[in-house]
Amino acid sequence: MGLFYEVPDLRAWAILAMVLFALMAFNELGRTTKWGGLVLFFILPIVLTIYVWPTTAAPGNEYGTGTWFNWVKTYSALAGVLGFMAIRYIPGLTKKKWVLIFPPLILAVNIFEAVLRDFQVYSYGVWDGAFIDNLWVMSGPWNIMNGIAGLLNIITICGWAGIVISKDKTKDMIWPDMIWAWIIAYDLWNFAYTYNCIADHSFYCGVALLLSCTIPAFFIKKGAWLQHRASTLALWIMFVMTVPQFVDRIAPVPTTHNPKAFFIASLLALVANIALAVYQFNKIRKNRLNPLKDEIFADTKTYKSVFAENI
Repeated sequence: MGLFYEVPDLRAWAILAMVLFALMAFNELGRTTKWGGLVLFFILPIVLTIYVWPTTAAPGNEYGTGTWFNWVKTYSALAGVLGFMAIRYIPGLTKKKWVLIFPPLILAVNIFEAVLRDFQVYSYGVWDGAFIDNLWVMSGPWNIMNGIAGLLNIITICGWAGIVISKDKTKDMIWPDMIWAWIIAYDLWNFAYTYNCIADHSFYCGVALLLSCTIPAFFIKKGAWLQHRASTLALWIMFVMTVPQFVDRIAPVPTTHNPKAFFIASLLALVANIALAVYQFNKIRKNRLNPLKDEIFADTKTYKSVFAENI
């Protein structure tokens, strides 16, 4: 971690573990109980919007939470969670194929928002780094590289027509075609985005937040990565909007501000997403598939395992 972060002591790792555990725990509460989901993602945001965020996330505040991007990201994440809950709990919605456009659409919009932010940081031209909107950023080729990686990540979203609701009592939104290859490519891209655009916050919103949805997708409820991602992202953003001093004052873990670290993170993201695109294109060509209608990875062991566990 020495190349990427200036971790002060073991206390920072303990706090990271606490953040990770809390995100996973609240995600499980919202996933396994309908009332938990409604309280966390509908009632609580209304209360915070009226009584808290106008102060803690006011435009121009010293913590950088008052930017357009934070507000848009907050409500787009919440919209995703509530939309997924509607798909999960309203019988018959999944039978309407047009409804299934919502998950890939909200995912693509969220990725595109971040791509625009990477390009915006490049446009600042702060080649040696600077504080802009109270956030430290450094412009460089890594912004362009990672922006391209994000666009590839959008292009490789596939198999949405195969989204189903699990037959168990939790009624999870299962996307069997979203296999580990896409998830890892997304994680590498998103980490690079957080490192590029909110560098000194990325120890938590990059490392901890990504682990909080990837671990459940691999070990707790397979096939529900997008559901995990939307919930944990919404939880983290609501927390940061409410307690903005957490990352900067209470438990700061700054990056090294080393251009090599920025370049390496974005290079890994770009390579991973190019590899994913090539792999997916070859499967489409070989099996003569329509990427807008067909499930690309239905012949893989991962897909078959997820399908068998939930259908």
